[in-house]
This record gives sequence, structure tokens and C-alpha cells, in this order.
Amino acid sequence: MYAVFETGGKQFRAEPGSRIRVPSLAAEPGEVVTFDQILLAGDGEDKVVTGTPRVDGATIKAEVLRHGRDKKVIVFKRKRRKGYRRKQGHRQGFTEIRIDEVALA
Repeated sequence: MYAVFETGGKQFRAEPGSRIRVPSLAAEPGEVVTFDQILLAGDGEDKVVTGTPRVDGATIKAEVLRHGRDKKVIVFKRKRRKGYRRKQGHRQGFTEIRIDEVALA
């Protein structure tokens, strides 16, 4: 069983037992979080349920493993012939979760 869900404005594919890094969630490590914004679900063979826009009654339960920050991304701006240069770094926060259960209604 797998599902595609949305959190933090991004979409992720989830299967039981998989580890996923999602945008930061307001949950402590060890807590169980539930996602109900399921866009698509399938059994791994030929049965696929698509939502319009979401699958009714489908949920994903996951355990929060840890919080962290991703690798640094460099933002560099420059205008030619003007001597204008700006360098800025950014590290996006994430929450690592482990998918425990994918359930359809």
C-alpha cells in the first residue's frame, strides 16, 4: 500500500516503513502525527484511488523521529557592470518521519 500526501505545500510518496523528510512540523520526537491530505492511494498492483482533489477517509499515521536542518543553499545575486554582488545562505528546517500505516476508508 502506498499513498501520495501533501504537507507544507509539497507532495510526498509514502509506504509503510519508509523514512521521509518533510517541512518542519510542530510535533516532538516520538509523537505520532496523522496526515489526511491524501491525493492518491494504491495497493501496489493495479488498484489506484485518486482524489478529487483528496481521497475521502484516507489517512497516514507516522512517527516523528527527529528535527534538523538541511544542507546550506547559497543565494548569489549579481548585476553586471554595476559592482553589485550579494551572497546569502539558507538552511531549510525539516522533520524526519517514519510511515507506520497507510489506511483507506
